[in-house]
Amino acid sequence: MMPKKMITIVLLGVSTVAMSQSNFHSFVVSDIDGNDFPLSQLKGKKVMVVNTASKCGLTPQYEDMQALYEQYKDKNFVVIAFPANNFMEQEPGSNQDIKEFCSTRFNISFPLMAKISVKGNDMHPLYQWLTQKSKNDLMDSEVTWNFQKYLIDENGNLVDMIPPKEKPNSEKVIKWIEGK
Repeated sequence: MMPKKMITIVLLGVSTVAMSQSNFHSFVVSDIDGNDFPLSQLKGKKVMVVNTASKCGLTPQYEDMQALYEQYKDKNFVVIAFPANNFMEQEPGSNQDIKEFCSTRFNISFPLMAKISVKGNDMHPLYQWLTQKSKNDLMDSEVTWNFQKYLIDENGNLVDMIPPKEKPNSEKVIKWIEGK
């Protein structure tokens, strides 16, 4: 596990030490029901993080994500969906609306998180970590559309970014999950 980075902040002559997020496992997010979901519970698993939307042309990827999860969930792999309304208002519903849509339309059984922002001034801290090399120690990226995927290794490190139009069960992703 990587050591946490120390940042010293001086405010009005008072020195304060703040811990920066060093990896994926150091975040606590909210699930679709509003409960805390510590990402540390995913230590030892490969994780695909996906920003999703219910009214997008790429929404059928939910089906591929569910199939991938079903195929590999017993092999230390999990998909986590973060609904977001950042692109052409394609996720306008409430958390309850999103949960109902995902369960009735796609029978989603992988973890579904509360709706967040994945870009802009109100970008969720997890997505700041995913998109900024200064925080994730790998790469800068911009979330360009719904269904952009981030791959996280068993130790909570960012490994790669998969563009929105690339299917979640692409050959590249399968090889990564299988360690090939």
